[in-house]
Parts: sequence; C-alpha cells; structure tokens
Amino acid sequence: MGKDVLENYLMYLSVERGLSENTLESYGMDLKYLIQFLTNRDKGLSVFTKEDVVDYIDVLRKDGHSANSICRFISSVRSLCKYLLIEKIRQDDPSETMHVPRKWDRIPKALSIDDVITLLSTRLDKRFLLRDIAMLELMYSSGLRVSELVLAEIDNLELEAGFIKILGKGSKERVVPINGRAKTRITKYMNELRPDILKGLTSKYLFLNNRGEAMTRQRFWQNIKDYGRAAGIELSPHTLRHCFATHLLEGGADLRSVQKMLGHSDISTTQIYTKVTSDRIKREYDKYHPRA
Repeated sequence: MGKDVLENYLMYLSVERGLSENTLESYGMDLKYLIQFLTNRDKGLSVFTKEDVVDYIDVLRKDGHSANSICRFISSVRSLCKYLLIEKIRQDDPSETMHVPRKWDRIPKALSIDDVITLLSTRLDKRFLLRDIAMLELMYSSGLRVSELVLAEIDNLELEAGFIKILGKGSKERVVPINGRAKTRITKYMNELRPDILKGLTSKYLFLNNRGEAMTRQRFWQNIKDYGRAAGIELSPHTLRHCFATHLLEGGADLRSVQKMLGHSDISTTQIYTKVTSDRIKREYDKYHPRA
C-alpha cells in the first residue's frame, strides 16, 4: 500500500501543486526511506505516529544529515499527512505539532577569493576539462544551484549580453548576469568540446555528459570533488554559490540584488550571508588589529 500511496501522492504534487522535478525527487526519496523504516516496524502510512517520525529523525541526525535535510524531510511528511487526510486514508495528522529545526544551524562555508582563484585555475588531465572549468566558472559567476547549473538550457544563454535565464525552485524564472571569464570559458567549451560530444546530434542542455545528455547533480558533485582535492580545498556542492553571495556582499552589493540573483523568495534566507561577512570581518579584526 505504501508504494502505491507514495506514487499517487507524487502525482498529486506534480499535477495539483506544480512542484518541480527536483522537489518531487527529493520528497520521493525522503518518503521512500520513511516507508521502509515504518515497514521494519510493521506499520504503514495509515497508522504511523508522531513518535515514529521523531524516531526516524533521530536516525537521520545520527547518520549526519544536516538541519536543511531534516527540515525538508519534515516538510515532506507534513505535506504527505495533508494528502492522507484529503484522501481519507487517515483521520488524524501526526505531523501537526512537529517542531521544525532552524534551517541554518551553522554559517555556510565560503572560500576566500584567493582559494576560489586557486580552484578555478586547477587543471586535471580530463577529456571534459573545458566543460568542467566552464561549469565552475559559471557557478561562481552567477551563483547557480547545482540543479540549475546541470539543467541550464543553451537557448536561455545570452552570451553577448552577458546573461543567462534560469528556471529555479518552484519553476520560477530569473535572469542572472555572467562575468567575462565565464563567458570566455563557456564559448571555448561550446566551440571546441560540445560539438565533439554531440557528434552531429542536438541537445537543449548546455552542459553534456559523454552520452550527449544533461549531467546529473551526482556526476557534477563527483567532478567538483576531484578539482577540490587537486586544489587542496574542501568543497560542498554549493560552495561556489556561497562564495558568489558572500563576495558580492563583501564588495558592497545590495542585499536585495543578491536575493534576486540567488533566486531566494524570502530575503531572510539571503541574510545568512551577512553573517558570513560579519564573521570574516571579525576574524580579520582579531588577527590584524594591534589591540584586539
């Protein structure tokens, strides 16, 4: 029953609420593991309790999941419970009084400008070097999410004008600037490598894997880890996005403008980067002020 309910629920989210494929994938994965957890307790979606969910969250915490991941999981459970009520599968909502942890329990890691330059100057002996460098440059240039980067479409690229149109979370479109270095790297990739990958075929996606298809987030993450190791720099999938926001604000950019470029619907999400900037300023003060 659990699998069928999950499939119907995901269809409901797609058709009735218009959620993006990435969100559906994330919700589906979260709830698939929850259903397996409940199955091991001989329970189903019609009878699980708040205590079952809390126990599962404890498992997630022990496995090292971030506060962001747990927040997303709680959101997916809340949404599922509403669906179960609508479909009369349940008469109660076990998620009704669940506490949501703070999304930002730690400041996101941002590299120094020198470290970013080192990373973007790193070269590996790979066939797809031109593509990889173009992707890293674009991510830092424009602050894209990994999912936005790998699904960027070539028709939405305006290199001469220096912009790219992105379809972000909630299927919201935004236009983001591209700097000169990223434009140069993308042009070189498009002229010298992309046609060789396609071998006469066509694709709407800008960045392609060896089969001429859009890259997956997982493949890009493996790639960026390779470059990070070679540069001696610790990275996360969104490190360059964090650097984009932090360095703009350190340079005097307006918070609202950074919010628009990042695609944040709520400016409070963008404000975390002001904390990053303040934290870095304090470290510099403590290090260099003669009386600190």
